[in-house]
Amino acid sequence: MVSSNPAGINCGQACSASFASGTQVTLSAFPTANSFFAGWSGACNGTGVCKVTLTQNTTVMANFSTSPTLTVALSGTGSGSVSSNPSGINCGTTCSATFSPGTMVTLTATAGANSSFSGWAGGGCASSPTCVVTLSASEKVTATFAANQSAPVLSVSLAGTGKGTVTSSPSGINCGTTCSATFISGTQVTLTETAVANSYFTGWGGACSASGVNSTCTVTLTANQQVIANFGTEPVLGVSLGGTGTGTVTSTPAGINCGTTCNASFPPQTQVTLTETPGANSLFGGWGGACSSSGTNSTCTLTLSASQQVSATFNGANISLVNHIIFMSQENRSFDSYLGAMREYWAENGYPDQPFDGLPQFNPGGGQPPTNPGCNPSNPPPDNCVFDPDNPVTSFHLITQCVEDMTASWNQGHMDWNYLYPEGQQPATLNGFVWNAAEEARSTRAPRNDKYGLRTMGYYDGGDLNYYYFMASNFATSDRWFNPIMSRTGPNRTYMIGATSQGYAYPVGTHANDKASLTAPTIFQELQAAGISWKIYVNPTSSSCTGPPYDPACLIHLSHVANFVWGQSIPTVYPHNLGTIGVVNSDFDNDLANGTLPQVAEIENAADAGLDEHPSASSDLYPVNIQLGARYVSSIVNALMASAYWKDSAFVLTYDENGGAFDHVSPQPEVSPDGIKPVDLAPGDICTQTTGPTCDFVYTGYRVPLIVVSPYARKNYVSHTVADYTAILKFIETRFNLPPLNHRDAAQMDMTEFFDFDNPAWMTPPTPPAQNTSGPCYLDHLP
Repeated sequence: MVSSNPAGINCGQACSASFASGTQVTLSAFPTANSFFAGWSGACNGTGVCKVTLTQNTTVMANFSTSPTLTVALSGTGSGSVSSNPSGINCGTTCSATFSPGTMVTLTATAGANSSFSGWAGGGCASSPTCVVTLSASEKVTATFAANQSAPVLSVSLAGTGKGTVTSSPSGINCGTTCSATFISGTQVTLTETAVANSYFTGWGGACSASGVNSTCTVTLTANQQVIANFGTEPVLGVSLGGTGTGTVTSTPAGINCGTTCNASFPPQTQVTLTETPGANSLFGGWGGACSSSGTNSTCTLTLSASQQVSATFNGANISLVNHIIFMSQENRSFDSYLGAMREYWAENGYPDQPFDGLPQFNPGGGQPPTNPGCNPSNPPPDNCVFDPDNPVTSFHLITQCVEDMTASWNQGHMDWNYLYPEGQQPATLNGFVWNAAEEARSTRAPRNDKYGLRTMGYYDGGDLNYYYFMASNFATSDRWFNPIMSRTGPNRTYMIGATSQGYAYPVGTHANDKASLTAPTIFQELQAAGISWKIYVNPTSSSCTGPPYDPACLIHLSHVANFVWGQSIPTVYPHNLGTIGVVNSDFDNDLANGTLPQVAEIENAADAGLDEHPSASSDLYPVNIQLGARYVSSIVNALMASAYWKDSAFVLTYDENGGAFDHVSPQPEVSPDGIKPVDLAPGDICTQTTGPTCDFVYTGYRVPLIVVSPYARKNYVSHTVADYTAILKFIETRFNLPPLNHRDAAQMDMTEFFDFDNPAWMTPPTPPAQNTSGPCYLDHLP
């Protein structure tokens, strides 16, 4: 381009301009990239600035020419590079550059490894390693390099996450140390890889790529060659041992021998079989970690594609001292409502205090009684209860031993979790109990006297339930024991014997989508298959079953096993596995007396007899008195303690669900038993319009009471381990070496923490008090 002073010319855009006569105009020329200014013509000449004094029209020509380009090419069988002075050429990378005309450019050739410079071509260069080119026009120069055929170089590099070495035959390469060596041209070199411990060879690269994962590679050297050896880290299998007993775990193929060697690496995709062997006086309690699905099977097989961790639990074989496990569930009581005043009882009766998450007002030093939002008094019955946090109901002592039903079905259980977010989008606030109880009382289908839901905040103490408080204080209990799901009795009780409801949120037969009986296996099927004796005891009092003798086809309907397809076969296939209890000459009494008590027994609650402790549900005219129910339970437990079976038995008492009674501890995350989501929710039910974490079977229900009675039960013991009562199934499975029914019972603790088999505290059982039955029973007012 050309510009002027004074301004006017800016050429190539404005190449013509007028100036006042006599003006001296100075023109300057500027070449662009890869061009140079060749000089003026017309009114100016030379290559300097052009000055013109204008007295008439004048023409000036600026001449530009392209800068000459020097290009270098590399050729030949060898390797090398060429650089220039002045700089510009650095070939192999930059092989072309422009220079000002007349520039003397010196090119220097540098041969690569095992190569030599053969000579120049073009540009007037001779055979010297340097060449001088004077550029008056563009030039091309070729540098030729020849390979030194007498000593080609073989180079090896190691790669990957693992470690190893590569050696050669003939010798020369020993990599990691010596990774490059020269060999006579034509030499056949064999490379051999060796992986170090915990690593494996993943394959060759470079000149050996075709050899894949073979341990050797052969290269014939006529020129320099590069080879890569790749090593990966072998998957590591780690085993840990736990539990109160001893044992070992070994592997096939060999590598694991734990207690001694508990970690070993194996080539990827190796199928490793682990085998457990209990130590003296120990039993295998089950696999965990990557082997969880193998339950209590004696072996577990894994295919190792990545590192894995496995746990193996061995329990003191003294668990085998328990030859009879009896479990019983009463109805619809929360932990706080039944055992929440335990620390008050301990203080009053000389028991040592210990951590116990009951009602806070009974903690040492005192605490504030829990409250729950009540109903707005501006909306009295028959209006619906209007949720009112400004009108709280405080925990209080119930005087009446009879209360009306509070209900704890799917919707109510989720509203108890969080009135505003029952689907679990927000954490549990446990603020829906009073509202639910009030709505139940105000419903037309079940008229109730307590229309403000006060009863849900009531609790009983050691004077009301003196037998239970004595037994829980002298034997073992838990303040983290939950029913399995946030719903009512039916589906919870299927968990009690089958560890699942197979997607039913309601009892079998409630809706069109839950009419089919459950096909899941029950604990009794596993016991039967393993040759372990079992029996289900039912109380036929006031039921439709008449006798004696009692028809098994009728008795089966007093048990929740009737909800399972397999259970329906019991009356015809296993009729002697159904027995009576709570009646004169009962099967339970006879089994205790005659030495025929089975190894596992379930005692169903006496609902028809009104002894199940359920809040009054069917009619206010026939209230259910909890003290009579507790006395009924005491008669069963006391009979066991007085029998010859006491020395090797464990009795587990719990409650099927909280029944709508308040508890201040949130439900806990749990594993889905089988991945089945709710299938029988009715239109408008919670979780049908929106969803959230509590809409699946991955949370427990609420805390329920637990008492573990056995000569081996720990004295005055409180467990703080979170579990739902499918842990009873895990206890049975652990004792009798049975696999879990599904993921839910597999995930539970095995309940051995409730026992001290080495130092039994109660080989001679204590003498419990007679259950008090003098408490008042009324439903027309509170407390």
